[in-house]
Amino acid sequence: MLTAPNKDKRPMFQAKDMENFYLEHCPKIFPQKSRNNFIDSITNFFGAVLGPKYNGKYLHELTNQLLGDLTIKETLANVIIPAFDIKLLQPVIFSTDDAKVDALKNARLADICISTSAAPTFFPPHSFTTKDDQRTRTFELIDGGVAASNPTSLAISHIRKEILMENPLFSDAKLTESKSMLVLSLGTGTSKFEEKYRAATASKWGLINWVFDNGKTPLLDIFSDASSDLVDFHVSTLFQSLLHSKDYYLRIQVDNLTGDESSVDIATKENLQRLVDIGNELLEKPVSRVNLDNGRFETIPGAPTNEAALAEFARLLSEERKLRQININ
Repeated sequence: MLTAPNKDKRPMFQAKDMENFYLEHCPKIFPQKSRNNFIDSITNFFGAVLGPKYNGKYLHELTNQLLGDLTIKETLANVIIPAFDIKLLQPVIFSTDDAKVDALKNARLADICISTSAAPTFFPPHSFTTKDDQRTRTFELIDGGVAASNPTSLAISHIRKEILMENPLFSDAKLTESKSMLVLSLGTGTSKFEEKYRAATASKWGLINWVFDNGKTPLLDIFSDASSDLVDFHVSTLFQSLLHSKDYYLRIQVDNLTGDESSVDIATKENLQRLVDIGNELLEKPVSRVNLDNGRFETIPGAPTNEAALAEFARLLSEERKLRQININ
């Protein structure tokens, strides 16, 4: 959304617009049903077992309305978006760079966004076809989070691939130096301190309970958190182990969410506003780094706030852009 062009070839949305966008549209994307009425609870349970929790109609309509026939090669900045093909059982990585050289990977942004939002049990999978002068390719996709819930490693791998291919945009970058990259990783929040599941309880679960238990999705939660944490451990270790590089990786994450705060889809006005408040509070907190022993985020002594660290990242990126423009000219 932030990199999609409007008719003036400027960003369709600015970062400051996203809060109101979510507050307006989330309740329609995730329409809330009563959780207090016994009959409604039974209906919700069987609905979740027999089909996706949401039909995705509003999400599809909104995405198509906003993005129309824009394709990924038209984005204003290079993007990488993962999805997962359930027909081939393999990840599919869409990127601006790949789309510029392969028409079969130059899908509509709307189709890509709908696909990478199609989380199993929440939304139905999405199918679409691309074509070039001679060939066609059909995609049968779900949320890329099943393979890459934390896409940081994908971004790093993509840059390293472009360096190997001698992309002129990365002519000064070196594969052996993490200082060639600034990596900003924004988490969506976890509930590490809530201790959701215990072996004594899970040992009695069958197939249905692992997929859907008391309004939660244990198997999806486990796979998603495990994938995300492993990526963070790997990237954090990489940057911490290289001299003078640890400050080039900034992970902003809150890991003490509780109750509705940690849900994927509880889009009540109260919960959405609480998430806004948590985000604002997180900006004012000092930068944290994952403890490689216990997996929890711990404040770095003497570190600036997340807001100040983001401002520093923006300054460095601005300086880099000016240097590149000078080199191009």
